[in-house]
Amino acid sequence: MALDLLTVPCLKDNFAFLLHDAESGETALVDAPEAAPILAALDARGWRLTDILLTHHHDDHIQAVPEIRAATGAMVAGAAADARRLPPLDLPLIEGMSFSLGRESALVLNVPGHTRGHIAFHFPASGLVFTGDSLMAAGCGRLFEGTPAEMWASVSKLAALPPETLVCSGHDYLDGNLAFALSLEPDNPALISRVERLAGMRREGRLPMPSTLAEERTTNPFLRAGLPQMKAVVGLPDAADADVFAEIRSRKDRF
Repeated sequence: MALDLLTVPCLKDNFAFLLHDAESGETALVDAPEAAPILAALDARGWRLTDILLTHHHDDHIQAVPEIRAATGAMVAGAAADARRLPPLDLPLIEGMSFSLGRESALVLNVPGHTRGHIAFHFPASGLVFTGDSLMAAGCGRLFEGTPAEMWASVSKLAALPPETLVCSGHDYLDGNLAFALSLEPDNPALISRVERLAGMRREGRLPMPSTLAEERTTNPFLRAGLPQMKAVVGLPDAADADVFAEIRSRKDRF
């Protein structure tokens, strides 16, 4: 990869991510749940934080921005459409904008559903996408502000990225997400294999993040809403894809 990636566990089950370009020395943070572990990770590696990239306005993704900005002087970037609910932005972003981190350009994607102003960051040369609480490992975020149709469009946009893309999402909900996925597709071999691999990671103390988009396509029920077999599972064989997605999201909310 052109950029070095470090996953930083924060709070109870949040993830923040540090991206470092060795040539320029620039380092970006994606989301800011908790200052202490992020600042400690930067200090341990001697990295200088230059950018803070925010996916959405929820407190567990932005609450450490003031402390981290004060400590590092980093520039803050986030969705222009949600600026009133984010910390003060140095760089307001809209879909299709690109910005550079060292040698690489990143692309901003609108992915509403979890919140209205949710965005994602795609680094194509490094094969990374930072999805916050939109597309998650084996799941997707709750629809606090958007509609099922909006979220289906958002996760479909992300699913269209290259299959080798590493998906860096904002929480470790993987055990519960995989249990729900198995309740829908208990005979899915890719899903069974993922559950077994997760058990091994837990035993060894390894972080289950990031996943690959290829893995999400074969095991994440929310990305599989358009498949005939998933439509049959939820009893909606002739329904539109977005309606099947809505049914899956409703079942997960009650799971």
